[in-house]
Amino acid sequence: MTLQQLKYAVKIAEEKSMNKAAEVLYVSQPALSSTIRDLEEEIQIVLFSRMTRGINITPDGEEFLRYARQMVELERVMKDHFLENKVTRQRFSVSTQHYSFVVEAFIELAKKYDMDEFEFAVHETKTGEVIENVRTGYSEIGILYLDDFNEKALRKVFSENDVTYMPLFSCGISVYLAKSHPLAGKDQIVFEELAPYPCLSFEQGEKNSFYFAEEVLSTREYRQIIKANDRATMLNLMSGLNGYTLCSGIICESLNGEKYTAIPLVTRERMEIGYISRKNMPLSRMGKRYLDILKKYGNPA
Repeated sequence: MTLQQLKYAVKIAEEKSMNKAAEVLYVSQPALSSTIRDLEEEIQIVLFSRMTRGINITPDGEEFLRYARQMVELERVMKDHFLENKVTRQRFSVSTQHYSFVVEAFIELAKKYDMDEFEFAVHETKTGEVIENVRTGYSEIGILYLDDFNEKALRKVFSENDVTYMPLFSCGISVYLAKSHPLAGKDQIVFEELAPYPCLSFEQGEKNSFYFAEEVLSTREYRQIIKANDRATMLNLMSGLNGYTLCSGIICESLNGEKYTAIPLVTRERMEIGYISRKNMPLSRMGKRYLDILKKYGNPA
């Protein structure tokens, strides 16, 4: 097994095509295919299943590539440090379900550091991608929620992906809506009062199981459901269609503006905000500091 073989495998996975990877690597497609076949024979694993329109990564291939990416990245860092005398910037990345307070905490963290010395990244994305990004090391930390409904299923997914879950804080459930909404003036909302209005939900792509939903009470009956891909669209739907979503009740006017509010829902249900990280991988000092900031949202002064 050589570093070049690992680089080739990683590039094929990135491009999702043997032909495109060959172009980027400046090698012939037959030579690239031969190199990968030799690697697969050596490690006794099929990395890629060849399709008429590109390739698919096999489950064994996903596990192998997780380690291959680390080796390729380590080689790049060593070259930068020892051969090109570059100062390696420390990297910190977070993936999260669509929570504005997670982004606000990220901003607070980033302001504490010299941006010339660090590379920061925050990804608001689907539940499945939060887990995948942490599993592959793309993000150090992933932020999501558990409740009585999804906990058993998601903990199984966490175990299968070699990530561990730790709670940050528990909170009640609130209805998030525009201040122009007919129910916005209430002190609390009963679930039945929401029936005339569209329920807004974040699209989960291929992994659209109820267990991956970002909104609690996802199995309830709703007359109208509208899917959205990003937080900005969700806010526009709240204002334009009197839509609503169910959330933790932690809102950030500094990011979302002053036109929205969260009103407690009358229910005994609760949700727990927590984080996932790679199994047996200690958190960085920056990761620990970020989590300390997040915990404040569960215990406001």
